[in-house]
Amino acid sequence: MAREFITHSSEETVALGRELAAMLAPPKLVVLRGELGAGKTTLVKGIAEGFRAASEEDVTSPTFTLVHEYRGRSATVYHIDLYRVDTPRELETLAIDDLIGEDSVLLIEWGEKFPRFERDRDVEITLERIGENGRRITVSSE
Repeated sequence: MAREFITHSSEETVALGRELAAMLAPPKLVVLRGELGAGKTTLVKGIAEGFRAASEEDVTSPTFTLVHEYRGRSATVYHIDLYRVDTPRELETLAIDDLIGEDSVLLIEWGEKFPRFERDRDVEITLERIGENGRRITVSSE
């Protein structure tokens, strides 16, 4: 099943993320696809807010730290960025399997680099740029 959304600004993308949180009841493994600058972290800002795990201002890209954790009442949201992770060995050092739990939502950017995430994902969210500020966001689930 796939649903498509169009947003016209970063504010609309954050708002959509808040709405998507209701569809992502834990436990969930979500692969976020999209080129650099497509708006993946912007969407995560809204998802984290939707779970009341973090405010929009507190959510930043985990490009260098690789994993950010945001704890909410109903879920712990893990924002994971695998852009700089190139080998299965490097991936192992992140201990992502240890993050999976009954109340966890794993939002993995660049997860498509590793076949296991393509296989094990519950949801895939693809972001595409449409012009300067627009985004086409497709949410697919099994």
